[in-house]
Amino acid sequence: MAEQPDSLITIQDFVRWGASRFNAAGLYFGHGTDNAVDEAVHLVLSALYLEPELTAGFRDCRLTPAERVAVCELIERRILERLPAPYLTGRAWFAGLEFAVNRHVLIPRSPIAELVEAGFDPWIDSERITRVLDLCCGSGCIGIAAAIHLPDADVDLVDISPDALAVAHSNVMRHGVGERVHLIESDLFAALEGRRYDVIVSNPPYVSRAELDSLPAEYRNEPRLGLYGGEDGLDLVILILIDAARYLTATGILIVEVGNSAAALEARLPEVPFTWLEFERGGEGVLLLTHEQLVTCQTQFEETFLSQDAAATGCATH
Repeated sequence: MAEQPDSLITIQDFVRWGASRFNAAGLYFGHGTDNAVDEAVHLVLSALYLEPELTAGFRDCRLTPAERVAVCELIERRILERLPAPYLTGRAWFAGLEFAVNRHVLIPRSPIAELVEAGFDPWIDSERITRVLDLCCGSGCIGIAAAIHLPDADVDLVDISPDALAVAHSNVMRHGVGERVHLIESDLFAALEGRRYDVIVSNPPYVSRAELDSLPAEYRNEPRLGLYGGEDGLDLVILILIDAARYLTATGILIVEVGNSAAALEARLPEVPFTWLEFERGGEGVLLLTHEQLVTCQTQFEETFLSQDAAATGCATH
């Protein structure tokens, strides 16, 4: 059973104690919070079935004995198992909306949330957006948020993982967007023949082998399927660039998060006019290309893929 210090009485006591324990244990934060205090707030309030926007007056409320046990056990699990807090509580936030999560999906944290909240303005007129594709959707947070911020648009959520799609389905039901949001099991574009979108947005696996090996334990507890993108992180990204134009309208745009693999992508495709988006709330490594740019650069994408494939084949023979 988790330690239950007798001197801890109020919500604020447990937040302070939890934050101190987290700092002492050297935990890593980055799945919705970036410091020990906010992490402790998230876990303590979740254990008490309270919302994050708790008024200051409640911080001095006393916990019952059963509540003290629940809070302590959650804090102990965070330390011992190195699980990100949202996996312990089953909930995370994206674009101001709450989503269910479990260990079959990455925890929502993409800076693309800012684009969704703005209706993808100024990169495309939101009034012209009728169809959106969330490719490699995981929990479905990007596509579902897009459906809420674009009430006239239909959205397809696509993932190769049935387990991830089950989580996405629960979130579709949670937000009541089932009439406009559709789930499709597909290996990238394989099951989407004939469909066209005004916006394709994707947060695919893009972590390189070297980066994967160096990740803190909290990140290694996320599904490898959602993280690992090959030796340089670009295996799926290149495939998306090759095929995206076929599934965009003539005025459509492609948005892809590539994170720390951005430099590797530019090195492999130095002639491609990537637009690298900037975010007020922080974040980087998100590219944008128009349908026209994708068509113009098609040969470069295919040559890069062929050279990558040849290199992989060559390695396999040694």
